[in-house]
Amino acid sequence: MQEFNHIQSLWQSHSLEVKISSDEMLRQAKKEVSAIRNKSLFNIVGMLLSFIAIVILWLFFSFNSWTTHAGLTIFLFAIAVSTFMLYKSHQLIAKNDFTTDPNEFLNNLKSYQLSRFSLYSKIYWVYAIALSLGITLYFFEILAYFDLWAQCLIILFTFGWIVFCSTLVRKAVMKKEKERIALLIEKFERLGNQFKEPI
Repeated sequence: MQEFNHIQSLWQSHSLEVKISSDEMLRQAKKEVSAIRNKSLFNIVGMLLSFIAIVILWLFFSFNSWTTHAGLTIFLFAIAVSTFMLYKSHQLIAKNDFTTDPNEFLNNLKSYQLSRFSLYSKIYWVYAIALSLGITLYFFEILAYFDLWAQCLIILFTFGWIVFCSTLVRKAVMKKEKERIALLIEKFERLGNQFKEPI
């Protein structure tokens, strides 16, 4: 028992406080901010490409039913609104350099975190409902060209995919992004505290 107490006292006396230098923390923060900006930009580009693809589909195929045109209009409107929301969110972290004013950037990062949470929790459902309505209206004319078994398969796959993305994928992405931004906010707060500490 004495040996255990001796080993324990040695262990406690040699506990190390891990302290990352401000340069290393700044380098990590730059890398993470760049990754978040790139991902945000990638999302915007993906939405714009979807918008362009639907416009091309609408222009180069002749649709006879008003429901198809209504469905495509709802698609385009949902994508345009979501793209605008993504752009506004992106502007919060893209418009200034965190090395010039870390406090302003930290506030923008916190606003970005809130806007992303709002995007994934509230606005996403409006987007999903609009897409579902658009798909339903679009399918009235398009599914008439397929056999009954193919119609059922297309409907099941489409709405199954929407449910899958709305539940499992959305929650996983939301959790990962929330943790990533929270960690980045924590790093900026620690970095700010290190600069405030007397040398």
